Amino acid sequence: MHTLYPAIKPYATHQLNVDSLHQIHVEECGSPDGIPVLFIHGGPGLGCSDKCRRFFDPEKYRVVLFDQRGCGLSTPHGEIGANTTQDLIVDIEKIRSHLKIDKWMLFGGSWGSTLALLYAQAHPKQVKAMILRGIFLSRQQDMDWLYTDQGAARIFPDHWQHFQEIIPEGERSNMLTAYHKRLVGDDELARMNAAKHWSLWEGRNCTLKPCPELEERCSEPHAALAISRIEAHYFINNSFIKPNQIIDNMKYINQIPGVIVHGRYDMICPLDNAQTLSEHWTASELLVIREAGHASSEPGIVDALILATEKFAKKFSSDTA
Repeated sequence: MHTLYPAIKPYATHQLNVDSLHQIHVEECGSPDGIPVLFIHGGPGLGCSDKCRRFFDPEKYRVVLFDQRGCGLSTPHGEIGANTTQDLIVDIEKIRSHLKIDKWMLFGGSWGSTLALLYAQAHPKQVKAMILRGIFLSRQQDMDWLYTDQGAARIFPDHWQHFQEIIPEGERSNMLTAYHKRLVGDDELARMNAAKHWSLWEGRNCTLKPCPELEERCSEPHAALAISRIEAHYFINNSFIKPNQIIDNMKYINQIPGVIVHGRYDMICPLDNAQTLSEHWTASELLVIREAGHASSEPGIVDALILATEKFAKKFSSDTA
């Protein structure tokens, strides 16, 4: 079974002023002459970690990572103003132009898969291939699965009870609205309490087996605030896309080669997301990982993702455009 490549450090970092409010953190790792690949993190609001660099052979890939608006090392932290899906797509194009990359691969998981698909549909000529994990199509049914009592709550009623406990009973019929109100409100204590509960709900459901390390990362106050505020901001606005927009526009990118990796027991983004995408993406290969949930850190997911990066390294070894 494949494991992550050894830890590496960036050979270049950039702070890009993408508008009058936001500055985004960008880094480059691996080989400057390698196959360009953009790592698109999840959330929205999660930010990149050191492990995100390690899915790629550093001798073959030029790995570009960035923290999306408001999270990670991008500033201002937790900012939801001028922070929409369309803004992020524009940012990605600015990164590509700044780094003088013609075409690149996309590698994204969860919300990162959403953003990768939307970017590819907006700029299909700039995308060589995609490796996507834990597919999130951002449909109403996907929001309902995670934020009503008729989805993941029925699998994890104890975690759902913890998620509900800070919300008065009269507001529990719409948990997304109730949390959003607190996360964007002026009461700092209420905001931080909501941030921690929101992030723990997601973190506890992320893996097939309990993962204290992931739960700890999710509940760290600085990270939890960005994850919760930005996710609630996006999700209450339907991710700033039309209903079923991703599937409706797959015709524009149907021939881009891709690998879809999805855990069979993914309780954040159920497998039907990946199945539906696969049915509308002729040039893709769907790999269902039998003993895995949602997280990219699970052994079976890591193995499949690295196999995919190796596959495309061979395919594009003579092309480092």
